[in-house]
Amino acid sequence: MAKTGSSSKLIIIIFASLIIFIAQAKKPIDPYKVLGVDRNASQRDIQKAFHKLSLQYHPDKNKNKGAQQKFEEINNAYDILSDEQKRKNYDLYGDESGGPSFGGGSAGDYSYFTGGRQGQSRFSFRPDQWQNMGGQGSRSFSFSFGGPGGSNPFGFGLNDIFSNLFGGDMGESGFGGSFGSQFGSSRTKAGSQSGFKSRPKIVHTVNPLVFEKEINDKGITWLLLSYTTSTMSIQQYEPILEEIANSLKGVLKVGKVNCENEPSFCKSHGIYSHKAPRLFIYSYTTTDGGSFVEYNDDWDTKSLKSFCQEHLPRYSRRISLDNFEPSFVAGEKLPRVMLLSTKRDTPVIWRALSALYHKRFIFFDAQVHDASNPNVKNLGVNALPAIVGWLSNGERQILKAGISVKDLESGVQELGLLLESFEKKNKKIASSQKKSESESSSKEIPHLTASNLDTVCGEEIPVCLIGAFRSSKARDRLESILLMVSQKSLSRRRNLSSDSRDSISYTLLDATKQQSFLNAFDKSGFKSSDSFLVAYKPRKGKYAAFTGDMSAEEAEKFISSVLSGDVQFNKTRQKPMIK
Repeated sequence: MAKTGSSSKLIIIIFASLIIFIAQAKKPIDPYKVLGVDRNASQRDIQKAFHKLSLQYHPDKNKNKGAQQKFEEINNAYDILSDEQKRKNYDLYGDESGGPSFGGGSAGDYSYFTGGRQGQSRFSFRPDQWQNMGGQGSRSFSFSFGGPGGSNPFGFGLNDIFSNLFGGDMGESGFGGSFGSQFGSSRTKAGSQSGFKSRPKIVHTVNPLVFEKEINDKGITWLLLSYTTSTMSIQQYEPILEEIANSLKGVLKVGKVNCENEPSFCKSHGIYSHKAPRLFIYSYTTTDGGSFVEYNDDWDTKSLKSFCQEHLPRYSRRISLDNFEPSFVAGEKLPRVMLLSTKRDTPVIWRALSALYHKRFIFFDAQVHDASNPNVKNLGVNALPAIVGWLSNGERQILKAGISVKDLESGVQELGLLLESFEKKNKKIASSQKKSESESSSKEIPHLTASNLDTVCGEEIPVCLIGAFRSSKARDRLESILLMVSQKSLSRRRNLSSDSRDSISYTLLDATKQQSFLNAFDKSGFKSSDSFLVAYKPRKGKYAAFTGDMSAEEAEKFISSVLSGDVQFNKTRQKPMIK
């Protein structure tokens, strides 16, 4: 019995020594220490730390001895901590692969355990792993406990050893059962646990299908990294891309394309990467399409974010509020929207919206200092920032005043819904307009004659608008403009309950045949103009004329000024008469 007791003690000593030896064989570097972050650091903190260190130790910038090794350690540490599952495994087991380890290394790197034959427990090192223990060659090394029928010649069980080492009973199956099973399958179990949630995908993989479906002329700006697997690892670039994506979330997306996998796509768009990764932004200009613009500055957050903001869309027209009135070209049904803010430049959120909806709205924006500005008050706005809209019939509405948004992403969504609601309202108006125009399509602007002079320009008519022409081309143009303008709601109604006629009538006049009629207004009879407008107030004997470049926009402005009293009227030389 004394011999058996000595053997038992010897086995315990040998086994304990082996455990300690294994624990000290390989001690991986703590990724938290490598990046200099706490164990409870957020992903954003980890990204920032990695970005700072990777730039500091990048072999292209740091030629000091040991920089390359340090750079690799930084990349390895970030690979573990940036992946939720690997980080979870490391925190639980000291090994990102998911298995418990001695001294923080992977159990699979050093040893494996098997149950042996029935009634036996067996601890065995794989032959190809012997060198990890400091030994030589490919010798196997194993312990076997117990014999047939479960007898134990040493007089102690495995639970006696491992209950102290691992803090708990090993269960009925002993070391070769539950614990051996745990080691043998831990990696598989870790990979199949459904409790882990993967990080939201920020840097999207781009291929030709994704490009056509989500990028090409879709209104959203993309930052795209092109690379090949033969170039340096792109890991060090991804944190800064994620940071940019998060800071401009809602107005910009980030992607990466492997040009070895998609050579035709990269070459056709001029973004192929050869020696090093390249960075492009899919930028929108004032044209209808986007194009790739390469980034060639330093890889730091401030410079890259500035570059991205500079290349955000500019579909919104910057205007001054002085005498501003949006025009509607003949047949144009798109509503107009204008942002009023105190910003010196068009706000990022409005630039993004102008691209997302640029085929559905005409965008404007203006800088104002405060809501007390007379132009702002005239629009009916009492708080800034504000969005003012014009329906296709010229009707103005305040979409929202005193706008407040939590962030870019929610702001784009909230204001996008506001625009879509206004668009639906405009479609109803446009449909009604189309019906009205269809009903009046057979109507024409009458030509002024002696027989209809009293009806069209008699003293019962507050304002008679005369479109005078000296050529057939000018006649057709004027008729088209007056037909369009006459359908709009800018014509005021008379304040007579018994008479619903418009306060303005429209007529055409052949200036080559009615020169004497025009001489009653102006001594020269406007002979220098091929086409012009005369707003005549028969009862008061006054008139105002427009002889500038004739367009629907200018004609509408003139008529609006006439109706609002913002244009100066002159006395007629005599009462105009038609011969």
